[in-house]
Amino acid sequence: MTGDDVVPGAGEQAADRVHATLRAEILDGLRPAGAWLREEEIAAAQGTSRTPVREAIRRLAADGLAEIAPRRGAVVVGWDADDLDELFDLRVVLEGHAAARAAVSGRADLDRLHELCDLMEALRTPPDYPAITRLNLEFHREVHRAGGRRVLPELVARVVEAPLVQSTIRRYTPARLDRSFAQHRDLVAAIEAGDADWARAVMTAHLRAAREVVRDAVTAESRPS
Repeated sequence: MTGDDVVPGAGEQAADRVHATLRAEILDGLRPAGAWLREEEIAAAQGTSRTPVREAIRRLAADGLAEIAPRRGAVVVGWDADDLDELFDLRVVLEGHAAARAAVSGRADLDRLHELCDLMEALRTPPDYPAITRLNLEFHREVHRAGGRRVLPELVARVVEAPLVQSTIRRYTPARLDRSFAQHRDLVAAIEAGDADWARAVMTAHLRAAREVVRDAVTAESRPS
């Protein structure tokens, strides 16, 4: 019996910690599609019992990041070209709408958006892909929050936080990173100018460029070696 089993609330805290760790590892590509999530191995690595690990894996399945196979365990979910098209079609609609609303809502934290652009650009040479990925997600979340109070940000989060989407940045070449950063600056300028059409257009172009990056990678990964 571990401390997780005897201290009130400790099991829940351990499950939160394990879930956060596994989620970050999946989104950072450290646990790729098809990787098995072994309870015993994870429990040993995290210094906890298997009970909070089991709960953490259940949450990952609810997040759409893992699939539970009866009597076999759980595996990190894989994505194909059809998933890619569906996800990015949804992103264009939802995030384009969020950007347009952010430009006219008066809720955008422009100082924070500029700061996030600065932080990402400072990590450009050499590219720190995990850090840029986290900052990029925060940048998009700031736009979502400015575009909607609750429903829109929650709806967009399920699409934007899919592992296929979160793995986009680490697939960028330095030249594509530069273009992405420039589009971030253009988006902030559009929001600052209060121009909804401009903001929607920039976000749409930004996401279509990202789609091409991921499509190229998915196509390459699907070719027989």
